[in-house]
Formats: sequence, structure tokens, C-alpha cells
Amino acid sequence: MTIDHDSVPRPGRSLSGQRRPATGLLDRPARSAPRNAPPTRRHRRPVRSRLALPAALAAVDAVALCTATGIANRVLDPAVRVEPLLGVAALLPLLLLLNLAGGLYRTRLTLSVLDELPALAVRAVVATAFAVTLAGCLDGRWPDSGPATPGRLTVLLGTQLLLAVCGRALLYHLVRRIRRSRPSPVLVLGAGRLGRRVAAALTARGEYGMRPIGFVDPDPPLLSGDTDLPVLGGREVLEREVRRHRIHHVVATAGAADEAETAAALRDAARLGCQVWLVPALREYGSLATGRIPGGDQLWGFPCLRVGRPAMGRPGWAAKRALDVTAAGLGLIALAPVLALCALAVRFDTGPGVLFRQQRTGLDGRVFTVLKFRTLRPSNEHESATRWNIAQDHRMGTVGKLMRRSSLDELPQLWNVLRGDMSLVGPRPERPYFVMRFSQAYPEYADRHRVPVGLTGLAQVNGLRGDTSIEDRARFDNRYIESWSLWQDVKILCRTAALMLHPDGS
Repeated sequence: MTIDHDSVPRPGRSLSGQRRPATGLLDRPARSAPRNAPPTRRHRRPVRSRLALPAALAAVDAVALCTATGIANRVLDPAVRVEPLLGVAALLPLLLLLNLAGGLYRTRLTLSVLDELPALAVRAVVATAFAVTLAGCLDGRWPDSGPATPGRLTVLLGTQLLLAVCGRALLYHLVRRIRRSRPSPVLVLGAGRLGRRVAAALTARGEYGMRPIGFVDPDPPLLSGDTDLPVLGGREVLEREVRRHRIHHVVATAGAADEAETAAALRDAARLGCQVWLVPALREYGSLATGRIPGGDQLWGFPCLRVGRPAMGRPGWAAKRALDVTAAGLGLIALAPVLALCALAVRFDTGPGVLFRQQRTGLDGRVFTVLKFRTLRPSNEHESATRWNIAQDHRMGTVGKLMRRSSLDELPQLWNVLRGDMSLVGPRPERPYFVMRFSQAYPEYADRHRVPVGLTGLAQVNGLRGDTSIEDRARFDNRYIESWSLWQDVKILCRTAALMLHPDGS
């Protein structure tokens, strides 16, 4: 595997010479909680509350399709005796899946049936075409009864869309009334001009069902007007306020005095189980308001974007863990001869103790012991914990250089993957000493620990191994976390396998 070995930043980027941004940790007074400390546990919104509107929308579509199928069965040819609604078995599952994939069951800020009508019509046509194709496989008969004539298809599609639109219009009217009568408390991240205007719009427009209770901003600008809501504090108050007021929605706005702190608070809110809405500063993001971007919405004319759930909260994460266990277990079995040969070579090269154990920082800052084949014997534990790079160490023998260049020394980490300390793909783990220093120098470095660390990652397959920028690595690692998908893991593993053919010894 192409793995990120311990290495130093390239010249000009040394730890002691790094210039910290004005908003860095060391430029702030001490707080009650560490800036980079993750939330203790998720504050989950009740399942019934989260699923109420999506379930009601799915029920409306199901009722509309059942009714339309019954009408299409009997109105044009009432003499035909059929079993009731067998066509639903062919149409309904596909229609619901298509609507779900298209975001038509997603809770929105602005509820509009007319905005959804084109998407509903397209998916109804696709589902019906599938049913007609299925009918062609059944001797040209419609799955429920008679032939799929143009008239029956027209009645089916027209009735289904009419009933779905009417049902959604009624449902949205009820939802708006409920939102006005029982608004949900909301926090606004960023007390700048945009944040205050958004808070004022939410306060005035009850149909969004959000009642702002205050701003989260560590250094709010001195502005007047729009709203009199209090500034509750910086990122350190977020978890307390979320639990105190049972916050389920957080609106993050651009224009805060400390954008890095606002971004970190946004990630914390997502980890706490809140639905986060991001309002950008540029009005050119109008495509968000029209829904042409997945997750796009609008709030009284302000374009906003729904921030996805944290990577570990997405449905595919269980499959990622299954892939880790399967691949690591099979890898240990298949590579057992290679592991044995490496152990013998290390034993003859460096003496007893073929495995090297070292403390690394993993998920949520927890420390675990990583396993590697020994490539040299450090002078003492302090050197092992604080020395940054040994790639050019003269004490390393031929076997050690070969193993580091080919990444064979990393193979024992498959056991860490099997144990659950690591994953196949994720941010590379680092020693606690350097995690502390990097977290001080780079505000986003600690955010890498939102997911389990990995054998390889997005930074490594983009060449950020060895003597490269720590800041760039942190940026790529956070990009991987925020855009995580199982397919992305597969791509990174394939690129890692390709890079193994050109080892650089870093």
C-alpha cells in the first residue's frame, strides 16, 4: 500500500516557523472547554419528528397511485372483472424509490407543490414506462388487468398527478399552520450583517417554523438594527445551548468576524445531530433557491444549502465497516506468507522484537497502539514519540529501507483495521505530540478526527506523503470526510494500488 509515513513539513513550513492565523487557538484566551474538543455525544431529534413529513408525503403518493390505478382499471372498461390494484405492486415501489432519490420526501424550508410538479411528473412517467415494459413481458397485459392502452395510461398518469398535487398542497397547508403555532428554537451561527437579516426574516415569517433564540459568534461585529437577539458566545456554548433549548436546526451564515470558528461550530452542530442550513454571502448562488443543486432551498429570498449528515451517520457507513473487516481479514490470511518472511527479515536485521508499537491518535482524539514492522531501533521512547522523520536515518539497514520504500512495514496495521482502531481509508493517524502541535498551528487539523483514521487516504493518493504540507493534508482529509461515500473509498483504494507500482520511499 502507499501509506503516509512519518515525515517533516517541507522547508519553509517547519513547526516552529509556522505563522498562525489571527484567529488561531494561541491568539485566544483560555476557555472552559478546549477549542478542538468534539461534542460528547449526539443530541438526536426524535425519530417520529424527523420522519413525520417524509412519511406523510410517501403516504400521499401511495394513496394517489392506488386511487389512480383503480380508476384506470374500471372507468374505461367497467365490464372487465379484475382483482383490485394488482398494478400497485409493480408501480408503487419504483415510484416511491424514484421520489426518494430525487429528494421529494425531504423536509424543506419553503414548501411549494408547483416547484415539485415537474419532478413528480417525470418520475411518474418513468415508473409507468417500467410497468408497461413489465406488462410486455406478461403477454402484453397490464399487470393488474387489461391492456395498457394509451387511454388507460393517460387516465392513470393524469389522475395520479392530480391527486398527488392536491394531497401535497393540503399537507403543506397543514404543515405551515403547525410551524406557525409551534416554531422550533434555532441558533444562528454568525452575528454579521447577513446573520442578523436572516434572523429577522425567520422571526417575521412564521411559515418556516423557526424561532431564533440567539447568535453563536466568538467576536461579533458592532452592528445595529434588524434584530435584538443576544450573542450567546462562541463555539464553546454551542453544545450547552443545543441541549438546553433542544435545538434541531442551526442556520450558519457568512460574514462572521471569525469564519474559521464559524466553520468549526457548523461541524460541531452536525455532530450533535442538528440539521444545519448554510446561507452563503454571494447572491449569485441563486441556483440553490431554485432547487437545481441537490439540497438547495431558499429562506425568504436568501439562498441556502442543506448540509449533509456527518459521514458516520450516513447509511453506507455500516458497509464501510463491513468492507474493512472483510478486506483486513482476507488480507491477513492471504498475506500470511509475506508477513512471515518480513518478520524473519526484520529479526535478522534488527534483532529481537520484530513489531514496533507506537501511540497514535484516532477517532475523537482517542489514543491507540499502532503496529508496524520495525525498520530501526530508536534510542529511547522520547525519540520514538517526538522524532518526525527517519527516512534518511543512517541507522536503517537494507531491509528497513526496502520495507519502508515498499510500505511492507505497514502490513501489520491490517490487525488494527480488524480490531476497529483504524479503517482501510481515512486520515492517516499521527502521534499525540504532533497532533497537539498541528492542532495549534492549523485550526482545521483536529477536525480530521471526526472519522476513524486509515491506512491510506485522499491526501496520500494526491501525493501528500513524506515531506509535504501539513495544511494541505488537513484540507484534503476534511474534504474526504465531508464528501464521503463508499464509492470514494473504492476509488482511493484503487489509486493506492496503482501507486504501489511506483513507490517513492516517503
